Amino acid sequence: MPSASRPARDARLPWWVVGGVVLAALSLRGPMVAPAPVIGEISQDTGFSTAAAGLLTTIPVLCFALGIPLATRVIRRAGPEVAVLLCLLGVLAGTLLRSVGPSWALLGGTVVIGISIALGNVVLPVVIRRDVEPARRGTVTGIYTAALNVGSMFTSLGTAPLAAVIGWQWALTSWGLITVAGAALWAALLRQHRRRVAAEGLLPPADLPAPSPALRRIAILLTVAFAGQAFGYSVTSAWLPTLLNEERGLDLAASGAVASLFQIAAVIGALGVPVLANRCRWWVPAAVVGALWCSLPLGLLLAPGGYTAWTLLGGIAQGAGFVVIFSIVVRVTRSDREAAGMSARIQAGGYLVAAGGPVLAGALHSAAGTWTVPLLAVLGATTLFTTAALLGARTARDQHGHG
Repeated sequence: MPSASRPARDARLPWWVVGGVVLAALSLRGPMVAPAPVIGEISQDTGFSTAAAGLLTTIPVLCFALGIPLATRVIRRAGPEVAVLLCLLGVLAGTLLRSVGPSWALLGGTVVIGISIALGNVVLPVVIRRDVEPARRGTVTGIYTAALNVGSMFTSLGTAPLAAVIGWQWALTSWGLITVAGAALWAALLRQHRRRVAAEGLLPPADLPAPSPALRRIAILLTVAFAGQAFGYSVTSAWLPTLLNEERGLDLAASGAVASLFQIAAVIGALGVPVLANRCRWWVPAAVVGALWCSLPLGLLLAPGGYTAWTLLGGIAQGAGFVVIFSIVVRVTRSDREAAGMSARIQAGGYLVAAGGPVLAGALHSAAGTWTVPLLAVLGATTLFTTAALLGARTARDQHGHG
C-alpha cells in the first residue's frame, strides 16, 4: 500500500477539476446579488420595506463569516468533494425556498444560501491547492475569481429582463440551472475520487507540526488585507450608484450602468495577476493592485469627472486583490487541512468587516451630508489592504520562497 496520502500530481492542467471549480464559482456570487435588480417588485409583492428587502443582499455576507466554522468541520469530516457538492445542493435548496414568495421563505432561503456559499468559499481554494501543480495554482485561482465575477455580472444584468417576462420568483429560480449543472459535475468527480481512493489505497495525510510563527504572521496579515479588500468592495457595490446619482447627476439607469463596470472589470484583474506574478518581482502584484484600489476613492475625491475610469480601475483591483491574497494561501500551506483553516480565518475576519461596511458608510454620509467621509473610509481600507498584502507577500517570500 502506498505511503503517500495522494498520488503525484499530473503536470497537465486538470481540466475536469477546472471545469468543476468554474461551475461551482458561478453559483457562489450570483444568488447573492440576484435580488438586487428586483428589490422593488419583491417589496411590492411581500410588503417588505426597502430596508427589510435590502437584507436579502446583506444577510449572505454575514452568513459567510458566521458559517465558516461549520464549513471547516464539514471539510475535515467529509472531504473537499463532498463539501463542494453539499455547497451546491444547499445553494439550490435556498434558491428554491427563496422563490416560494412568503417573507419567511425569502429570509430562510437567503440564510441557507449564505451558509452554503460560506462552505464553497472555503473549500474551493483547498481543491485548487490539492489538485493543481504549484506552477499553475495562481492561474487557476485567477480563473476561479473571474468566474465569481462573471456569475454576479450575468445575474445582475439578466434578472430584471427575466423578471419582466416570467416574474421575479421564476427569474430568481432560473439561475439554479447553473447550480444543477455544477452539482451534477461534482457528483461525478466525487464518484471518480472514491474509485481512485479504493484502487490506490490512499492513506489519510499525516499530522503536521503546529504552524510556524511566520505562517501565523502571514495568516494575520492576509486577514487584515482581506478585511480592507472586503470593506472596499462592499461599500463600493452598495453605494456607488447612489453617489453617482447625487454627486454627478446621473439618473438611476446610467449610474447603475457605470457601477456595473466595477463588477465586469474584475475579470481583467483576476486573470491579470497570474500573468504579472510570473513576469515580475514578488512585490509587484500587491503594489499594483493596491495602487489601483486606492485610485478609486482618490479619483472620486480629487477628479470626480473621471468616475468611469476610476470605477474601471477599482473593478480591476477588486478582482485582482482576491487572487493576490488566496494565491499566497495556496502556496504557503502544507496540507489541505491547513489551507482550509487559513482560508476560513481570513474570510471570517474579512466578511465580518464587510457586513458592517455599507451600514457604516451610510451612517457617515448621513452624519456628514457628503460622500467625502465615506470615500476617505474606503481609502483607509484600501491603504490597509496594500500595506498588509505587501507585508504578507514579503513574509511568504522570505520564509517559503514564494512571491
